[in-house]
Amino acid sequence: MIKFTKVQGAGNDFVLFEPGESRRNWSRLAMAMCNRHFGVGADGLLLVLPSKKADFRMRIFNPDGSEAEACGNGLRCSAKYVLDRGLAGTRGSEITAETLCGIRKVRFLRRGKQLTKLQIGMGQPAFGADEVPVAVKSGRKSLEPGQPILNYPVDVDGEKFMLSFVSMGNPHAVLFWKKPVSVFPLSHIGSLVENHPIFPKRTNFEVVNIIDRRQVVARVWERGAGETLACGSGACAVAAVAQLLGYVDNKVDIKLPGGTLVAEWDGKGEVFLSGPAEEVFTGEWPESSR
Repeated sequence: MIKFTKVQGAGNDFVLFEPGESRRNWSRLAMAMCNRHFGVGADGLLLVLPSKKADFRMRIFNPDGSEAEACGNGLRCSAKYVLDRGLAGTRGSEITAETLCGIRKVRFLRRGKQLTKLQIGMGQPAFGADEVPVAVKSGRKSLEPGQPILNYPVDVDGEKFMLSFVSMGNPHAVLFWKKPVSVFPLSHIGSLVENHPIFPKRTNFEVVNIIDRRQVVARVWERGAGETLACGSGACAVAAVAQLLGYVDNKVDIKLPGGTLVAEWDGKGEVFLSGPAEEVFTGEWPESSR
């Protein structure tokens, strides 16, 4: 049997392992354990590993077995796991995490032994076509390197959606919609956007209602996972694109089906993300199922 911990942040849930030096087929294990009918049920599988570059290293595998570059909620849950167990020492109020998209800083506050706030540095958003990546049509006016592509028309299932693109270490396409996001046909459209041919590495997809300059409502379709109750990198993507379009201020609450995440961006540097992180339960998984 192998021990795991179930964790969640704003309803975005994961099975977490601290495997040490042991090796397994993590993609296969993610597909088995994340299955909500025949497994534990989760939006992804997290690994907390030793690092020579940071306080710890995080890897995340989607339910389809693919490995993701970034995950804000997963990183926050991993950081809580590390801090609660003293795996990163006790110095200061900041630790670092090694991820596929670079070293990420985690700021935290405690009240006694209890963690009261976790804020993740999610890196600087990238907007260029090659950075996202997205293959815009050759007939479009030539773009400068790094130039944002906002409200770009994309045909999906016979309908034209005006999408804005950004990378938070992983690709995102954001749609600002006038009708309530609750009635958007995400279960059908989400997969079509994720796998649209203009996205060479597929994409995450967010549909958003602007409430006012400090709050938005969103739903998320995650690449390799489907619709989830929350997405940390997606919240950051929404905040960055909405700010470029002049819809929101530097700090914005992103209200998702599983809870609220707070994203802060000064328009130049990295995006900072705050939100809940909780351990749900611990369990064991049979070795024969790996």
